[in-house]
Amino acid sequence: MEVICLETEAFYSLVEEVVIRIREKDQISTDKWISLEEAMDLLRVTSKSTMQKLRDEGLIRFSQPYKKIILYDRDSILTYIETHVNQTH
Repeated sequence: MEVICLETEAFYSLVEEVVIRIREKDQISTDKWISLEEAMDLLRVTSKSTMQKLRDEGLIRFSQPYKKIILYDRDSILTYIETHVNQTH
């Protein structure tokens, strides 16, 4: 077995660097606004009309920065899924 010794300052510097890298990685992979395809994957739906219905009924948040571009709020989709959980006994 090999043991690695670090001075306290070097150890905390290393830990801080690891935390920064993890946060950066999480930020890249979890964008707040996602595409139609990503939203459909999260909801496990295959119909664009279902997405239209969810938008029309105000069940999920969306943004339309341009006429043909619709982005979906990842958090609202996850909240929608959580509110429709059926508890088993």
